[in-house]
Amino acid sequence: MTVVVGIPSYNNAETIGHVAKVAAKGIEEFFGGKGLIINSDGGSSDKTMEAFMETDTGSIPKIAFQYIGIPGKGSAMRSVMEISAALRAPVTIFLDSDLRSVQPWWLERLGKPIIQGKTSYITPYYVRHKYDGTITNNICYPLTSALYGIEIRQPIGGDFGVGLEMVDIYMSKPKEVWESDVAKFGIDIWMTTTAINESQHKPMQAALGAKIHDVKDPGKHLGPMFSQVVGTLFSLVEEYSESWMKTTTIEKTDIYGDIPEVMPEPLEVDLKNLVAKTKSGIEDNLDLAKEILPDDVYNIYERIKDNGKLNEENWVTLIYKLAGLFRKRELRESIISILIPAYFGRVADFVEKTLDLSTNEAEEKIKDMMELFLSRKGEFIREW
Repeated sequence: MTVVVGIPSYNNAETIGHVAKVAAKGIEEFFGGKGLIINSDGGSSDKTMEAFMETDTGSIPKIAFQYIGIPGKGSAMRSVMEISAALRAPVTIFLDSDLRSVQPWWLERLGKPIIQGKTSYITPYYVRHKYDGTITNNICYPLTSALYGIEIRQPIGGDFGVGLEMVDIYMSKPKEVWESDVAKFGIDIWMTTTAINESQHKPMQAALGAKIHDVKDPGKHLGPMFSQVVGTLFSLVEEYSESWMKTTTIEKTDIYGDIPEVMPEPLEVDLKNLVAKTKSGIEDNLDLAKEILPDDVYNIYERIKDNGKLNEENWVTLIYKLAGLFRKRELRESIISILIPAYFGRVADFVEKTLDLSTNEAEEKIKDMMELFLSRKGEFIREW
């Protein structure tokens, strides 16, 4: 067994068959047919597992089951890695179950460098619409890159290549880790940050072209995901503090494969709704913010409700302050509550400033924010 392909799912009956079929082609073409496809399902009500099992994957074996554990993506991925560890499979590849742009060669990009011994962890490198991936663009990418000194564009991209070294590391983590937000949407940032800090190899990125999937408007769908991802991210800041306090520069991460010239799908963002949610959310959390934040940062927070937007400088100030306060366990729930409307305000500000910019031009704005996080890192270290 060379490769295990894991497809976590929850009510993805319409799309999972396509992902499974493409995965089978990729295993045949690039791994000599030596693979297994696993659907780890979260209790779908739309017959996702049945759709998966009815898909023709040729000679490539497949299994489907409902995982046991806290409902969430992390629990699904853990169950796949448990099988990989038992089989001692050199490569595990995860593919999102709602992918429409997946191609057989994605498996080669996500697996070959691991087979060659170049890395134990590969993140995707997508061409995405400027408003797709707002949690990535505004916090996970710039903060993770600035803290740990390694630029990884899609640390929560969803589609990953994982070597046996990292599978064993993940499986060695204590039970309480797997009962936290890591069991849910915190899994991707946790896997990436753990790989950065614990692998003997530097992570790599795989050029996968455009990611076409079921995109979500940040003002309408991403609140719970934000809570789990950022809560995990902030927890990891404490866990790996000895590591990030030593880094002062950002190193490029190798990208495997040529980046295709593709046009990402358009994504409409309801700016008016974002601004409204920002204002109401800030208003609702002012008393909480007053209790937690120092006066200078509270003043920044209070001003957000004036126009429902938050600029880059003030966003970096708020993120670093709250990341530091997150060490206090009793404040964690309140910190996330305070941060969610500020995140909506940050996205609203970015959308307004980039309405007339191309995706490439908007990308430069995102990179500028990464550099801003890096330039202000010294303040964070001193306060920590």
